[in-house]
Amino acid sequence: MIAELEMAADMIRNSRPTAINLSWGVDRALQAARGGENTEEIREAALRSAEGIAEEDIRVNRAIGKNGAKLLEDGDTILTHCNAGRLACVGWGTALGVVRSAVEAGKKIEVYACETRPLHQGSRLTAWELAEDKIPVTLICESMSGSLMRRGKIDKVIVGADRITRDVVFNKIGTYNHAVLAKHHKIPFYVAAPLSTFDRIYGEEDITIEERDPEEICTLAGVRLAPLGINVYNPAFDATPLELVSALITEKGVFRPPLMPPV
Repeated sequence: MIAELEMAADMIRNSRPTAINLSWGVDRALQAARGGENTEEIREAALRSAEGIAEEDIRVNRAIGKNGAKLLEDGDTILTHCNAGRLACVGWGTALGVVRSAVEAGKKIEVYACETRPLHQGSRLTAWELAEDKIPVTLICESMSGSLMRRGKIDKVIVGADRITRDVVFNKIGTYNHAVLAKHHKIPFYVAAPLSTFDRIYGEEDITIEERDPEEICTLAGVRLAPLGINVYNPAFDATPLELVSALITEKGVFRPPLMPPV
């Protein structure tokens, strides 16, 4: 059975080559499963490990939120990209966990959520989460963020991360654009992520950026928008140099690059 689990683990890892958390969780559950002596023990060990990871994620996200909330002022307007909330994590979220914790502490926070093309995680997930929590949210196209910053409408940017290496933050495509714009407009750019996202033995050049189906860009809600046969480039992630990051918000505290958390 372990051989079958290892094959399944490889398949799951390869489904998200850029993000590290999935591989981290799979490896942890697989290691626990190896301690079982029969099928039932293997199954129970893997399940206990997975449940433990989920419970730990809630505690970690809560700690990230508490640490990050200290960086937000009452009345701040936050820009966020993609979804780093309870739908992407477990129960609280990383980037949205910071917002939730600030609101929980009594601060008035408003959010601009980028729609996040081409899969619209911002409009489908982030905007929905915030609206459900009755946190004021305005949905925008990501191409609007620079205009909002120039007009003084954004106080801080907070995003999550799929992998943090020794030199860059990998996150949903479009994150780098916001970081460059925030730097130009002297707006803090924060990354909220657990220690399990850090992968400091590698650099940007060592990581494969996942490319997705061209049809994600060519179609919308089943309707084709682009000409047939058009060339398409559709990376799922981009890399933001750490020098553009104002601070890394983790469960162990806030670290300002080049200072990194102990992992």
